[in-house]
Amino acid sequence: MSSERTRRPYKATFAVLALAVGGYALLQSLVIPVLPTIQVGLHASQNTVTWVLTAYLLSAAIFTPIMGRLGDMFGKERMLVVTLIALTVGSLLAAIAGSMSLMLIARVIQGVGGGVLPLSFGLIRDEFPKEKVMGAVGVIAALAAAGSGFGIVLAGPIVDALDYHWLFWIPMIVMAMVLVAAHLVIPESRVRTTGTLSWPGIVLLSAWLVALILGISEAPTWGWGSSSVMLLIIGAVVFAVVWVLIEARSAHPLVDMHMMRIPAVWTTNLVALLMGVGMYAVFAFLPEFLQTPTSAGYGFGVSITRSGLILLPASVFMFAFGMLSGPLSRRFGSRAVLVTGLVVSIATFALLAFAHAAQWEILVAMVVEGVGFGLAFSSMSALVVVAVPPEQTGVASGMNANIRTIGGSIGAAVMSSIVTSGMRTGELPRAAGYTHGFELLTVTASAAAVAALFVPRRLRPPMQVTEQLLPHAELGMVAAGTLASDESE
Repeated sequence: MSSERTRRPYKATFAVLALAVGGYALLQSLVIPVLPTIQVGLHASQNTVTWVLTAYLLSAAIFTPIMGRLGDMFGKERMLVVTLIALTVGSLLAAIAGSMSLMLIARVIQGVGGGVLPLSFGLIRDEFPKEKVMGAVGVIAALAAAGSGFGIVLAGPIVDALDYHWLFWIPMIVMAMVLVAAHLVIPESRVRTTGTLSWPGIVLLSAWLVALILGISEAPTWGWGSSSVMLLIIGAVVFAVVWVLIEARSAHPLVDMHMMRIPAVWTTNLVALLMGVGMYAVFAFLPEFLQTPTSAGYGFGVSITRSGLILLPASVFMFAFGMLSGPLSRRFGSRAVLVTGLVVSIATFALLAFAHAAQWEILVAMVVEGVGFGLAFSSMSALVVVAVPPEQTGVASGMNANIRTIGGSIGAAVMSSIVTSGMRTGELPRAAGYTHGFELLTVTASAAAVAALFVPRRLRPPMQVTEQLLPHAELGMVAAGTLASDESE
């Protein structure tokens, strides 16, 4: 098959990938505003119902790099179909779930869909014309980020018009159609890596991720100083260290530690961690702030639907500026766009901390967040894609998404601890708790901007890239995509 023939359907491929990533992103956040409704419907406790979100995050954290690695080994289109099957089946089980046990099983299955993001980035790099790669990566990354916000917006109207079961019926129908389209439209990538799965790597990766996310998710309930939380966090550190040592010595590691030490990769991953803290915390707690009755001395007493609409500008502008990230990166460099986006995002949290007495102030903050995070997320994804060899695109972008999820879990847990500090049972959080939480997020966003300054100005094409590894995209794609992104610096 010629290169031109392989490239011909890239627009149709992009449409399918966009739907797949958008559906996965929506499932991340659709349940956040309606957890109390699900709690009542499944007769669960408040502590138990939070696992509807935590189980999904845990599963996605484990399966995202695994599916990326499998895609690099056995074919990205093939594994994309597997992830879409998991999203479809998981959504079906969640839609019919009449007990918390089945709901949690369903959410774990849905988490396998975390592989959609690294597989999509890999397919774009392998199959798209070189001049389209940066823009396409930017749009997909923007969809992944904005989709989480759109989920919060859509949850209220869906529940009001139907019921919470349709939060899963609708994604199931969409994912089933995308599954068929992916099988028929997307060509199989011929860029492969050799080797086998590192089962010790998988077990240890799962162990430290479960211990870490479980510890920080339950810390607000159990207490940050409780023995259970401390043991989980210490265990996570120990497992992570052993995992790194074993992967570094493995002939076929799940995650290549030499790749993770590439300056552009580790600095971008650090930025992803800090960005995740802020983004997830805002999406998780701002609706709660908006829905707080005015009798509490703050808040606006709005409905779930209205609180989602107030957050809507964040998603709209995140998507719009994410689309602009590709052209801007080619003109000014991905690093410059990343730093600019992060500097803008600092204003988001500063506004939320010091100007939240009126709804219009919240709207302004959401517009600023959309601009900043839209630029930052998309340029960050592009930096990772062009910094590694094509056969490692899946696992590298998967780990970047994974680290962002870990940051989100940390942010949500820390924000919960701050907001509920000093709160008695049955009481509403104090206004000062939200203010202090947003102040901390301002500091975190500032740290992310500083970390972005350490991303290399110019990225060198990976030494492992050869013409044999790039049958469709050509060796020049890496150099062009890399140097074009930084030529102005």
